Amino acid sequence: MKACFLGHGSPMNALADNAYTRFLGGYAASLGTGGGRPRAVVVISAHWKTRGSFITGAARPAQIRDFFGFPDSLYRLEYAPPGDPELAAMISAAVPEIRVDGSRGIDHAGWAVARHLFPAEDMPLLELSLDAGLDGAGQAALGRRLGALAPEGILFVGSGNLVHNLGDISMDPDAEPFPWAVEADAWLGDRLDAGDAAALVAWRERWPQWRRAAPTDEHYLPLLYILGMAREGRPPVTVFREIQNGSISMRSIEVDVG
Repeated sequence: MKACFLGHGSPMNALADNAYTRFLGGYAASLGTGGGRPRAVVVISAHWKTRGSFITGAARPAQIRDFFGFPDSLYRLEYAPPGDPELAAMISAAVPEIRVDGSRGIDHAGWAVARHLFPAEDMPLLELSLDAGLDGAGQAALGRRLGALAPEGILFVGSGNLVHNLGDISMDPDAEPFPWAVEADAWLGDRLDAGDAAALVAWRERWPQWRRAAPTDEHYLPLLYILGMAREGRPPVTVFREIQNGSISMRSIEVDVG
């Protein structure tokens, strides 16, 4: 079993044909359960931060367009796969502090990624919120408990960006990466390669560039849930690496769940 953290970047990636979206297009085949397809995808979303933990429980969750100022073509894009209320209830029963939200839809951290992974729109898609009341260790611990459910056929996906500074950004997605962003992303890559989850969980104490690289934490936190799922002794593997818009790391990793 695998779980992964995927950078999602600009909502325009939902429409783009670029190195990142082509990577996603071929990636789902490598993440099957026992050689087959997952039962469902559960996205831990950078765009849903709550007090307490919630999971979507609607049979037909709405497509949330949580952005503004983009071309009309992005607002017309429809991708709304089914949910899985039975699975949401099972997850809540197994991890009781996760409550089911029957009205919440799926934001672009979920659907803009999933439409490249599963373009047929037939893979059930659920979303898990980030619990703002937990510290990094608490979020990794919750991820560990969720990882125990992966054998039920659940593909857990953290969706965010490890380096994410919208105040210091180029509007050109192909802009030359800023040196500070390259340095910050390289530090993360070194810690991931080393399997140094302790440093990544305590990023505010250990990551020298975090104040500029991740001035707000919501895009970083989904990584911690995925790190918590990782099998001991198996470092995460970087499966894609790129910096878009000068300051947005698209680094994506996978872990063996155990």
